[in-house]
Amino acid sequence: MPPLGRLRTKAGDALLRRVAGPEAHRKRARIHGTPGPRWFAADRPVRTVHADASMYVGGLAALLLQSLHPVAMAAVWAHSGFRGDPWGRLQRTSTFLAVTTFGTERDAERAVERVRAVHARVTGTTTGGVVYRASDPPLLSWVHMAETYCFLEAHRRYGLRPLTGGQQDAYVEDMASVAERLGVPDPPRSRAGLVAALDGRRGELEPTEESSATARYLLASPPLPWPARLPYLLLAAAAVELLPSWARDLIPVPRRIRILLRFARPGGRAVTTAVRWVTPPLPAGAGR
Repeated sequence: MPPLGRLRTKAGDALLRRVAGPEAHRKRARIHGTPGPRWFAADRPVRTVHADASMYVGGLAALLLQSLHPVAMAAVWAHSGFRGDPWGRLQRTSTFLAVTTFGTERDAERAVERVRAVHARVTGTTTGGVVYRASDPPLLSWVHMAETYCFLEAHRRYGLRPLTGGQQDAYVEDMASVAERLGVPDPPRSRAGLVAALDGRRGELEPTEESSATARYLLASPPLPWPARLPYLLLAAAAVELLPSWARDLIPVPRRIRILLRFARPGGRAVTTAVRWVTPPLPAGAGR
């Protein structure tokens, strides 16, 4: 294999291990290669979005946006292992998305059952004295809407083949079908409905010590080797710039990220292009 090919393979393997864990290739083969019916047909927009490198921008933006809900942030801070095991949380989230989007119906149903069981056990009280349960519908709804919005907006901006208006609505509909299985009541089913619903939750949002610490951790001191820091800074700037302006105003964006915001879109395109180049392609017919 030529040196460039070896570099590509090595970088792709390292990225997959970070995102999906040490058994990334085995999990990938199982999710996409196990025969059986799927929740989503091969041509559904949710597959297009979740298979695209723009998810790296959207995923980071979603974490930042979700953190602005004080109760949701308190639950994550106390129970998710985010501080002690950030890569483990990322791997669990990416696996859930992959299984429910591309896996068999049986595996997708089991993934939802596991998440619902975890949510049922997560209870607590915020520093402000608010009692919460992770299974509370308003919390589930906020997490769902923040993810759906950020994944879709990242794909609109950085996706290899951006969706049409009707396909964007269909993506929101696809995500709503999974959200309902998780216990989200009446999730938005169009992009316009999603944007309106998200805007309607703005009164519940405010920065907290936990959300500020999360933003600093994600944007200023991620657990990455030095060679990966510059691409990550570009990714982070793209994620921050993706957020609604009212959300950016609530986040303590580090100075170096603020400086990079003017280059956020070309930087985001460069990073997503690089991710596409190093990521191994799926086998022909995978996940059908």
